[in-house]
Amino acid sequence: MNKKIEKICCIGAGYVGGPTMSVIAQQCPDIQITVVDMNESRIAAWNNSNVDLLPIFEPGLADIVAEARGRNLFFSTDIEKAIDEADMIFISVNTPTKNYGKGKGKAADLKYIELCARQIAEIATSDKIVVEKSTLPVRTAAALKNILDNTGNGVNFHILSNPEFLAEGTAVQDLLHPDRVLIGGEDANAITALAAIYENWVSKDRIITTNLWSSELSKLTANAFLAQRVSSINSISELCEKTGANVDEVARAIGMDSRIGSKFLKASVGFGGSCFQKDILNLVYIARSYNLHEVADYWEQVILMNDHQKHRFADHIIQTLYNTVSGKKIACYGWAFKKDTNDTRESAAIYVADYLLNEEAELVIYDPKVPVEKIYADLDYLHTRTPEENRRLVTVVTDPMEAVKHAHAIAILTEWDEFKTYDWTLIKELMKKPAFVFDGRKLLNRRVLEGIGFKYYAIGE
Repeated sequence: MNKKIEKICCIGAGYVGGPTMSVIAQQCPDIQITVVDMNESRIAAWNNSNVDLLPIFEPGLADIVAEARGRNLFFSTDIEKAIDEADMIFISVNTPTKNYGKGKGKAADLKYIELCARQIAEIATSDKIVVEKSTLPVRTAAALKNILDNTGNGVNFHILSNPEFLAEGTAVQDLLHPDRVLIGGEDANAITALAAIYENWVSKDRIITTNLWSSELSKLTANAFLAQRVSSINSISELCEKTGANVDEVARAIGMDSRIGSKFLKASVGFGGSCFQKDILNLVYIARSYNLHEVADYWEQVILMNDHQKHRFADHIIQTLYNTVSGKKIACYGWAFKKDTNDTRESAAIYVADYLLNEEAELVIYDPKVPVEKIYADLDYLHTRTPEENRRLVTVVTDPMEAVKHAHAIAILTEWDEFKTYDWTLIKELMKKPAFVFDGRKLLNRRVLEGIGFKYYAIGE
């Protein structure tokens, strides 16, 4: 397959597919790109004339969509037409952790991937390059190829693995200036075709080609290593609190070692997002399936440490508020798993809130980008309480000052920059006394907060 790629279809208009295709469309105006999804409301949001109301918030994304949409970037629910016309098909659908059957709680659920493969096989009448963009367990490509090659309609399919290495909140910059682009495959022409697209704006020395299995495993391993660093520094944060050390000072000291580096050494209430936990659990599941139990135990400890950090933070709030939060109002600043995104998947805030709600705390939640219905949906999904109980105990507000009125404490759960700019003197006046701030992101200045009169707690101090 040597012909130039003229039309691309991306199945999945989520956090990966939407931004990735928008940037490719901007950088490759001669390629027609259609992003398809069966979720009509999501596609309608991508097509909203007001680009500030896109379904995904990423700094810089709205401008790119505004430039490319309608020129060579299209969002549609007509999946069959897009598949039929495309030379290259990206699969960018959700691969959540299974919540049923074998591998429940650890293995990736590949039912959406398989549905995509079967749909492509059924519709395609011409040769296609099929690109795995979703985070997938090792050797998924073999299953994809097996489905596609056994359709009996004479179409040739070439499978490539092209994992994303995007950090939410900086996804656009990560796409425009990637550390590397990884392409795994067996067919040289297909690899060249995909590499040629990225070469429109990425230098060749940053485009790495591997076999399929190495590419798939590299994605899981990269996220596992990053998450491991977060859990490592979080484990030290607890030791710092007991010994009188300061975790920021420790992180700075070890981060200046060139062998270690400073990134991902920021102690916090815990990591969240769609990738870290899911990919580590996937790695654990794969290791156990090969009877590599010591390997599985090692990586599982990263998850256990992350869960411990969230529970420890919530426990500290309860203990500090005289061992009970029943009937007490606690303001939660932040719900997204990190700043500059409206994504809440596996957000530490959800689990801290759930823990406090189990103790009958009354929570008032403010996040600048997460809508009210999403916050309630996240709590309802846990099935810890009925939806009615969640709505009795939880209030979601759009004004940060409204959240703190008569509150006993504030828990900072996302590192939004705007929290640093608030009038904290006014906030203290609005709260019950003594006024407590529990900073789960080490965002605020202890000296300033204590000078105002707050009882201030930050992780690792």
